[in-house]
Amino acid sequence: MTTFSSRSKIIPLVVSCAYFMENFDGTVIATALPSMARSFSTSAPATSIGITAYMLTVAMFIPPSGWLADRYGCRTVFRGAIGLFTLASLLCALSHTLVEFTAARALQGIGGAMMVPVGRLIVLRATDRAEYMRAMAWVTMPGVVGQMAGPVVGGFFATYLGWRWIFYINLPMGLLGMLLVSFLIDNRRGFDLARFDWRGACMVGAAAGCLVCGLSFATSQQGAMRALPLLACGILAGVSALRHLRSNVGGVLDLRLFALPTFARAASGNMLFRASASGFSFLLPLVLQIGLGMSAFASGLLVLASSLGAFLMKAYAPPVLRRFGFRGVLLYNGIVCAASMFTCALFGLDTPRWTMGAILFVGGFARSLQFAALNTVVYADVEPQRMSAATSFASMLQPLASACGITASAVVLRVVGGAAAHAGLPLFGLRITLLGVSALALCAAWPFLGMAQTAGSAMSGRREALSRPAETR
Repeated sequence: MTTFSSRSKIIPLVVSCAYFMENFDGTVIATALPSMARSFSTSAPATSIGITAYMLTVAMFIPPSGWLADRYGCRTVFRGAIGLFTLASLLCALSHTLVEFTAARALQGIGGAMMVPVGRLIVLRATDRAEYMRAMAWVTMPGVVGQMAGPVVGGFFATYLGWRWIFYINLPMGLLGMLLVSFLIDNRRGFDLARFDWRGACMVGAAAGCLVCGLSFATSQQGAMRALPLLACGILAGVSALRHLRSNVGGVLDLRLFALPTFARAASGNMLFRASASGFSFLLPLVLQIGLGMSAFASGLLVLASSLGAFLMKAYAPPVLRRFGFRGVLLYNGIVCAASMFTCALFGLDTPRWTMGAILFVGGFARSLQFAALNTVVYADVEPQRMSAATSFASMLQPLASACGITASAVVLRVVGGAAAHAGLPLFGLRITLLGVSALALCAAWPFLGMAQTAGSAMSGRREALSRPAETR
């Protein structure tokens, strides 16, 4: 039995500062979105561009993060990422227009993209293989706390102090993190530094940026005319990026991974489900605050029930996956996730708060279980030498899917609910959009109908007859 050394605790705790800030910011803004929209004199769907700008830059800058850490050293890149994230938080708090806020959030996304993968690399290099799982537990727990506290703290600030305090709170945490990184983390570099595919990264980034920005412009009446050219440029850039990646084996994204049936199913299902879950997280505070008239703080307390369900799930995910396998969980739990989102569309003024909390708790548990299964089974058939490429690919798809889910929800909300009016959003439009999000969550379970019963058995610990015929495409 190995002992968990004090150094193996200190370094993960240092890295956890970054995880806390990113997870906290990821949940805190949605609750305060209506207050921010009033401050910028615009609608809540239009203000969502601040969320999508962050997720888009995260997706674009995750691929080069590991290469930069190998070239310039983990400490240098990680400290710079925390500093950039902290500076961008200050700029977010000082923003007076939506354009300023969006630019600051994009800058914050660059720092966030570097923090998490480089932080994981620091822990991996600083701990023994036998201690890695426990070390990552020390890293992720503060992140879970930040995710749980985000809705409540964001609602409290938006109601009583002002939404700008959401970003001011990052300043002392960021400065402390930079100080600890400077003294406690070694500046290790990579030995086998391969050439990075900057051309492919730029092409993929341009395609993703144009598509997401085009959808974001469609959420406001003033920017609707710019949406079509951006969407057209995004499609053209996407086609060019695909041609480049197919002809370059060492490209920024390894498209050959989709030849693995489990990876292809899990990646496609993950994108659909993450888009629906992100759209749901964006819409829920709007339903509670604008549709039902709750304060931001009361809304945050209800959303906390969802976070508590997600937190409780972490103890039950391994035995559930071991008992039912990945296919059973992804298929049937995916239906539960869609049903919970559908039920939230039926919330009304006469719905008891405890009923809302119970439904959100169950939904949070189910969504967290779905994410845990998706983020694990995607690597089930990936060879060790391709694990790095698979990790980069999957990590980039996640924030990109989230950005698409939020922007698409905002577009539908504007079209259906007349979201351009600053006075508020009709509850009918919010409900219709939530129904669309729940339908997308149901579609996300479809790829797993054809998944083999034994898929990921070695990772889940489920004992199956491994001699059954393998899944064929």
